[in-house]
Order: sequence, then C-alpha cells, then structure tokens
Amino acid sequence: MTEKPKPTLWQALGDKRIMAVLLMSFASGMPFNLSGSGFAFQAWLASAGVDLKSIGFFSLVSLPYSFKFLWAPFLDRYVPPLLGRRRGWIVIFQACLAVAIGVMGFSSPTAAPFYLAAIALLMVFLSSSQDIVIDAYRVDTIPASERGIAAAVTTFGYRTGSVLASTVVVLIASHTSWHLAFLVIAVMMAATMLATFAAPEPLTPGQPPKTLADAVWKPLKDLISQKGAWGFLLLVLLYKAGDAFALSLYSAFMIKGVGFSLDQLSIAGKANMTVSTIIGVSLGGWIYMRWGMFRSLLVFGISQSLTNLLYTVLALSGKKVWLMALATTIDTGVGGMGQAAYVGFLVSLCSSSFSATQYALLSAMASIPRNITGAIAGTLVSHIGWPKFFVVTCLTAVPGLILLVILRRPFQELAARESAGAKR
Repeated sequence: MTEKPKPTLWQALGDKRIMAVLLMSFASGMPFNLSGSGFAFQAWLASAGVDLKSIGFFSLVSLPYSFKFLWAPFLDRYVPPLLGRRRGWIVIFQACLAVAIGVMGFSSPTAAPFYLAAIALLMVFLSSSQDIVIDAYRVDTIPASERGIAAAVTTFGYRTGSVLASTVVVLIASHTSWHLAFLVIAVMMAATMLATFAAPEPLTPGQPPKTLADAVWKPLKDLISQKGAWGFLLLVLLYKAGDAFALSLYSAFMIKGVGFSLDQLSIAGKANMTVSTIIGVSLGGWIYMRWGMFRSLLVFGISQSLTNLLYTVLALSGKKVWLMALATTIDTGVGGMGQAAYVGFLVSLCSSSFSATQYALLSAMASIPRNITGAIAGTLVSHIGWPKFFVVTCLTAVPGLILLVILRRPFQELAARESAGAKR
C-alpha cells in the first residue's frame, strides 16, 4: 500500500463536504446540554431547588445515547422518500427535535418532574437518532486524507453547538424565563434544517443492506474482524471516562459546591469555552494530522486527566471567578484536543458499507461513562467532598492510558491502513 498525498489545511477547509460536516455537527451538538447531565438542564434543576441526588438521577434520561446502536440498523436499511438515506433522516429528526425542545420548556422540574423526565427522554431519543445519521454521513462523505480536519470540525461544531445553545438558554432564563429560553433554541434547531437541505450527497453513498438482518449482523462481523478489535473496543469505553466523570456534575459543582450565580456560570464558566473549544479542536485536528493517531491520543489523554485537578484547586480555593474561568477554559481546550483525536480514531474503525450502525455502536459505547457517572458522582461527592472527587476523576483515566500503550502495535497497523486509504 502506498500512502496517498495529504491535502493542505486550506484545501481541506475549502472542501464543501467539510463545511457540511461542520454545520451538521453544530446541529448535532445543540440538544446535548439541554437534558440529562447537560449544563443547561442541570442549571435549570439546580436553580429550581432540585436536590443533588435527584439531579444525578435525572442524568439517566441520557441513556438512549448509549443504546442508539439498537435502532441504527433500521436507519441504515431504510431510505426516506426525499433527500436520500442520510440527509432524509437528518431532516426528519431535526424537525421533531425543534418541537420536542419547545414543549420541554413548558415543563416544571418541581411540579411535574416525571413529565419533564419523559419529554427529556424523548428529546434524547431524537437527538441520538440525529447523531446516528450525521455520523454516518461524515463517514460516507469524507475521504481518509481529510479525516484529521474532519475530526476537528466535527468536534468544533458539536461543542460549539452544545455550548452556544446552553449558554443562550441560561442567559435568557436568568433575565426572563426558561419557557422563552427553550423556545428560542427550538427555533434555532428548526433553522439547522436549511443546512441539511444544502449539504452535498456523498460521492459514493453505498447501497443499503438488503435485509434488516444483514444491517444488524454484518457490521458487527466487520468490526470485530480487524486485528486488535477487542482492545480497541475497550479503549473506546475507557479513553474519555475520566473526563466524563469530572464533568458529570459540572454545573451542580459550580452552583451548589462553590456558589457561583447563573450569570457568572454562563459567562465566565461557559461562554469562554467557545474560544477555548475553537483553539483546542483546531490545534488538536492539526496535530492529529501531523503526529498521527497513537501519539495524539496518548499526549492528549494524559493532559485531559491532569486538567481535572484544576477543579480540585477551585474547590479548595473557594469562589473566585478568575480561577473558575481559567480552570474551565484550560479543561475545555485540552478536552477539545483529545476529542478531535478521539473522533478520528472512531471513524478509522468504521467501514463505509455499514457506517451508521458501526459508528452508532462505537459512539454509544463512548457515551456510557458520561451517562452513568452522574448518578455515581452525586453519591460519591456526598461522601468524600468535591476536592477528593476530582482527584478520583483524574485517576479514572489511568486504565485507558495503560491500555492505549499496550495497543501501540495494532494502532500502527490501523494508521498505516488509513494512510493508504485502504477499505476493509
């Protein structure tokens, strides 16, 4: 296999397929912080007086993100009547999400908590379904030579969408009401449909599986047939575990643990993350293209674990806005670098023939730590306190880093196949 020449950074950024991935990733990220362990959802619950343990258990509504692979074969197999197999489903889910977000804003965390949980669960189902098809569109559309920059714009778009939506919600809610805040985001969600209509079709969209059974079993067989597959799958589960654990009660920590106001949290703790995310994912994607997969994952993984300790310093220092801004900015920037490399790793494991199901399975596995740590974290904090909690989150990253080192040789072979543009 001979290595194909890599495009320059400006050539990759000028590709209309990259722009489509950026806009779709923005739409994919918008609903994330509006439910479960998300920043805006936690801020809503905390400001309404919901207790810490209940906030932790509300994070369980995010579980559809972990099980979306169960209905991904359906989306791989069947084609909507308009806009093709990928864009057709994306538009459907974006329209439904706009309605669900608007309805959720009229719920009450205290007067009708179970109704709110049901609406949030529906929204997470729709959001995770949208993610399935957007991820498949990216795998089908972006060539291997541009996956480094695609990983960067994916992470940038997703995190910018999630941070912007949550920041807008909290800012509007702090001055008007949560009802109006969610309606504004619903309108923004509906507007993302325009980008989906304008997105180009994949040059080689692939053929849908002939049967639903083929859509279920063939992707699994293809995924586990490559060398080091079981180790890779375990790494998918462990690599971001420490980072997810640390952020599982971020808003609750800032409001209840340290005592910041909603305005301070939304501006100093979140709005600045947009800038750090831009820097982090851009730098991470560029480094990923230069360093390669293994080295990027290792360096970024170590850095991610160490930045968790900044929250220990904040917990011990007390209410200092500048320290909160510094800690969250550094943590988000480094986390963005790690996420850019991580997305590139996940895409490299997928075959273009089964992209929806395979990426859904991998991303669902990756979301398990994020979705279950909220319930664990609430109880753990009540026993050991915030400073020791963030030390524990730092140590949680160690098993994934050890496994990464063990898998160095399979990573080299995987990277060589990716560089040559080989297809399984």
